[in-house]
Amino acid sequence: MSEQLFSAGRIGTLTVPNRIVMTAMGNALGATDGSVTDAAIAFYTERARGGVGLIITECIIIDWKNGRGNLHQVAVCDDDKIPGLTRLAESVHANGAKIAAQIYHPGRQGFTALNGVDSMPAPSALVDAMTQQAVHAMSKAEIAELIASFAAAAHRVKTAGFDAVELHAAHGYLLNSFLSPYSNARDDEYGGDTKGRARIVREIIDAVRAACGADFPILVRTSADEYLALAGKPEQGITLDEGIRIAQEIAAAGADALDISSGIYETMNAAWEPFPYDEGWKTHLAARVKEVVDVPVIGVAVYRNPAYVEQLLDEGKLDFVGSARAHFADPQWSAKASDRAGTGAASSIRRCISCLACMETLVAADLTNEPAACAINPRTGRELLALPRDGAGKTVVVIGAGPAGLEAAVTAAERGCSVILFEKASQIGGQLNYANKPPGKAKIDWVMEYYTDRIAAYGIDLWLNTTATVEQVAALGADAVIVASGSEPILPRAIPGLEQDNVHLPPAVLTGLVDLAGRKVAVVGSGMTGIETTELLAEAGCDLSLYEMVSEIGPGVYFQNMMDIMPKLGAHNVQFFPSHKLLGIEGSVATFEKDGGSAVSDAFDAFVISLGTRPDTTFVEGVKAQMPNAIAIGDANKPGRIMNATTDGYLAVRDLVF
Repeated sequence: MSEQLFSAGRIGTLTVPNRIVMTAMGNALGATDGSVTDAAIAFYTERARGGVGLIITECIIIDWKNGRGNLHQVAVCDDDKIPGLTRLAESVHANGAKIAAQIYHPGRQGFTALNGVDSMPAPSALVDAMTQQAVHAMSKAEIAELIASFAAAAHRVKTAGFDAVELHAAHGYLLNSFLSPYSNARDDEYGGDTKGRARIVREIIDAVRAACGADFPILVRTSADEYLALAGKPEQGITLDEGIRIAQEIAAAGADALDISSGIYETMNAAWEPFPYDEGWKTHLAARVKEVVDVPVIGVAVYRNPAYVEQLLDEGKLDFVGSARAHFADPQWSAKASDRAGTGAASSIRRCISCLACMETLVAADLTNEPAACAINPRTGRELLALPRDGAGKTVVVIGAGPAGLEAAVTAAERGCSVILFEKASQIGGQLNYANKPPGKAKIDWVMEYYTDRIAAYGIDLWLNTTATVEQVAALGADAVIVASGSEPILPRAIPGLEQDNVHLPPAVLTGLVDLAGRKVAVVGSGMTGIETTELLAEAGCDLSLYEMVSEIGPGVYFQNMMDIMPKLGAHNVQFFPSHKLLGIEGSVATFEKDGGSAVSDAFDAFVISLGTRPDTTFVEGVKAQMPNAIAIGDANKPGRIMNATTDGYLAVRDLVF
């Protein structure tokens, strides 16, 4: 078994206890004035306690007047922020990890309204395709002020007791936009060739050295490839060859380590990957950079499994293994990996499934005032709220082993309760056994592997192939009954023809119970289930039309998932029909009402109806009538996604009063 993952590593003068790095990612736990909150300290402390070698914070604001990224973001632009940062550093250190602060300016990817300015600063007056914010080309005086702001921020970071600072020059933010020929059209010394475009980063490194001394480590994060081909702009911007030249410039300027990522907002799926991206898909970026620089290289590439990253370290492709989402999903990833590394087993780890719930909630945080959340770990962002351990001698019965029931059962066991879990099917997972079937969704199996491991570890009494009865549950004398019986697909009775043999529901298609390969199929409903069922059928060679009642395809589907799936459907020549309401099906002909009121019809071999789900209340009503301590959760209460289910399961049990 290799010991690389848990060997100490050096970054400049800093010794990191192992090769595991929690890389930067927003969590929306900062106060609206930029202060560090108790919740943020608890969040990072939990990851330190879990064995991470180096934590790199979320990107921290260096300039309050035009450098804010969101409402709930930590700042380091004034001395009054130092005490909170000191508390954070001390807490992380007390739990065994090192900590670096990532400092940044959003540049043209920031928002004018949030910052209260007319335009965002950028190397050139080129509007970002995603944010569409007004921008202006920075003057040399503004550049000098920016450099000074980075140096002052780094000095505050050092004063606060941090171990290092990271300059964020990736993901399309201000420093990245200087580095890239896609966004930098300057004709002065800060533009032109690689050396000119990298000048601002070199000067910031020099300024930080002057402010902090030669012994304070400086890391720099870059996008080694902006992957603009994903935006239909191949060979533009930073491609890998240019990314390597940039890395060489920055290393030569005195950076102590390079943190290699990819993508910008316009190609954000290359930075924050959705489901289908394979573990390690962009390792070659860090590996190529490592070949040409003499400083340590941190790599990121959907790393989830200890044995896999051990292999990368053994092969010399990386010096440190980086991930943010792996540690969002399981703060104990590192501790669990220390027991499992090299064995190929990772079932005790809550492995991130790349569902992007964290990104979706982070993007929405300014509106919701809620922190970023994790679909498979409902405790993320709630670290301040301890789980009671008072369940000794209490019996909790859980009905249904879908994600809500599974999380409820595991949480009850962790609370110290004796748990009995009923499941009518032959395996756990509920609707996860459908969700894992579309292309690229196999990571969902990891969720079921985790719960299988926990059921065994906690001695949960699992009754498979058992449809619980009210009498049976009542006889158990439970102190609490959690009903997680799930939901059932909706087939509106008001629409004629849905009872026909050529009309199918997504579960039958996804599980292969119905084979529609090569046939002409209409899918009605383009929510996540409908659109993923369409992709599955497209890969089976179907001639497909996707209908949606509202004015856009994919209502409610997070835009990054749409960015991933829509080009694939387009490549299969799927026809899209928004603003088409199904009126009825007669034989092979479906009739739709278009926006405006006119009716259109077309013939198909088969139809797949994906119009959502409704709670399965058959058991809920009966058990609640006899047992006042019964609670309905998850889809049995209100249909939702994995995150809604696991959160329901966790909170229901955490808040139980025995």
